[in-house]
Amino acid sequence: MGRPPILPKKKKDGWYVDVRNKGAKSGTILIRDSYEAMLQTAKQYETTKDVILLGEHKNGKRV
Repeated sequence: MGRPPILPKKKKDGWYVDVRNKGAKSGTILIRDSYEAMLQTAKQYETTKDVILLGEHKNGKRV
């Protein structure tokens, strides 16, 4: 028996924010439904963490 092929995961619809510890190479990606919710999340974490706004995704692709 062979190994099943690995397909890339499809991204969910929404706004993506990458939150990482200051100076870290990788972090956690948070998904929010609206632009306002994404900005609120970014504001919440910006005091203690590095926040990178990744933008909006629809139908698995970046808009």
